Amino acid sequence: MAAWEANVRKVIPYTPGEQPNRADIIKLNTNENPYPPAPGVARVLQKMDTEVLRKYPDPTAGALVSALSERYKMPEEQIFVGVGSDDVLAMSFLTFFNAKEPVLFPDITYSFYDVWAGLFHIPYECQPLDANFEIVTEDYLKPCGGIVIPNPNAPTGAEKELAQLERIIAANSDVIVIVDEAYIDFGGESAVRLISEYENLLVVQTFSKSRSLAGMRIGYAFGNEKLIKYLNDAKYSFNSYTMNTVTIAMGVEAVRDEAYFQETVGKVIATREWTKRELQRLGFVFPDSKSNFIFASHPKYPAKELFEALKQEGIYVRYFAKPRIDNYLRISIGTDEEMKALIAFLDEYVGENI
Repeated sequence: MAAWEANVRKVIPYTPGEQPNRADIIKLNTNENPYPPAPGVARVLQKMDTEVLRKYPDPTAGALVSALSERYKMPEEQIFVGVGSDDVLAMSFLTFFNAKEPVLFPDITYSFYDVWAGLFHIPYECQPLDANFEIVTEDYLKPCGGIVIPNPNAPTGAEKELAQLERIIAANSDVIVIVDEAYIDFGGESAVRLISEYENLLVVQTFSKSRSLAGMRIGYAFGNEKLIKYLNDAKYSFNSYTMNTVTIAMGVEAVRDEAYFQETVGKVIATREWTKRELQRLGFVFPDSKSNFIFASHPKYPAKELFEALKQEGIYVRYFAKPRIDNYLRISIGTDEEMKALIAFLDEYVGENI
């Protein structure tokens, strides 16, 4: 090792889902929304004057914060925006997790949490999910340096009851509790309504899933005014201009079209429920998903085998070669036609042994 490498901050990076460069595939591996964003988003692109691009964007993303404030009935001072929820979460780790005690989060969860902890030299402990892939409330009722609860969880899709989340938040008033709600719009109960009662609560959401803007990178958080000020202080010390002008304008249009939002979310939910029934018919087992994906296993067919067979067919799902979950596939919910194609293939592959 070269001498200069001794001072390099070394981390094992997050591994995103595969983005295949292949035509005519069914892409069900990265939890993207199968439907286009709200029509107003396209109009922004059509009408955008390139003159605005030579100027710096609004560092506060004021128009987007205002639109979120109106939609969620939340004061602007209680809203933080960033470049995707990954940016919001990373900034939150950097800002709030500075204690000597470990931060707590599940052992089976979004695999970026331990990456940020490692990057920022934050001590952490993973709390094991139970045999049903449920978060155990009592594991988070102990001294710690902070807590992160994804709800619904990924990659399992399971939701934690809000009453149990509140127990965790109330029992940890001396540290920040982050509830990561990337998938909340697909059937879960949001913790946003608890913000007025608990000053240690930060709720993070995203435009990537339910608002079909994964490619534009918009995330946001709700918390009391003091938390949001601390986050903005850290953000402006890191990079004042994190969100570009076009993204801000698109985000505003996506938030304002509530009817389209409800329509597309409703489609995903309906297709998810149909897919659950079909997978159960084929002998798959899975936690009850409240997200836009299903975390499924088959007792007779190894997940790795199914993953490879589906890939050969041009159907991409997500496989995790990790302890406890290496016999599960995470299947994103696509259009009705895409999910019917998935089930038709599985019907041939596993149907004879039903």
